[in-house]
Amino acid sequence: MSISEINPDEFVIKHRRKLYKFALFANSDICYEMDEWKSRQIDVIEIGAGTGLFSVELATRHPDQTFLAVDVKADRLQTGARLAIERGLTNIWFVRSRADLLDQLVPDHSVQSLWLTFADPFPRQRADGRRMTHPHFLRSYAKVLGKEGALYIKHDNGTFFDWSLEQLAVEKWSIDELSNDLHDSDLPDDYKILTTYETRWLGEGLVTNFVRTTPPKPTK
Repeated sequence: MSISEINPDEFVIKHRRKLYKFALFANSDICYEMDEWKSRQIDVIEIGAGTGLFSVELATRHPDQTFLAVDVKADRLQTGARLAIERGLTNIWFVRSRADLLDQLVPDHSVQSLWLTFADPFPRQRADGRRMTHPHFLRSYAKVLGKEGALYIKHDNGTFFDWSLEQLAVEKWSIDELSNDLHDSDLPDDYKILTTYETRWLGEGLVTNFVRTTPPKPTK
């Protein structure tokens, strides 16, 4: 497309729509920027939550637990925040933050469950350090997980999933539950709650790989 073919009005509309979504996030009582968030007790965190609809459904099913949906893009998170407000949920919050700042969001060894749902696989060579199952991320997760805490990973990309299993083995994490086709397994229904991306991938004939894993126990 040449410059002469660009419609300025279309650009302005799209730009304003994105600003509107950021305004919705900024004005919500359950949405926070990283520097606004006050550390508190959270039971379940979804990292790279996208729209956060997965966390909203979990929070709906488990009103006795507290949930935090974390993503770097506020315009995605506001989708889940609006649904949470519509449902009258008081046990879920949304924070715009990078995953490597996780230990600044919650106290050490306090979280019961960490969900990593369909993270960017970064397939290019030399991009492994950006993958959210790289050892430096796993160590960060281990720092915030409680004594019985677990990491739950869902992914459609088999190559990324297998690579992640290798990293877990290197870091001496225990594999507690494993499936290469989650929705054709006998695993709990909570695991099968669909994310926005998962709905799309399943519609394209892909399967969901899943693992529940726990970090190594600290040595005394």
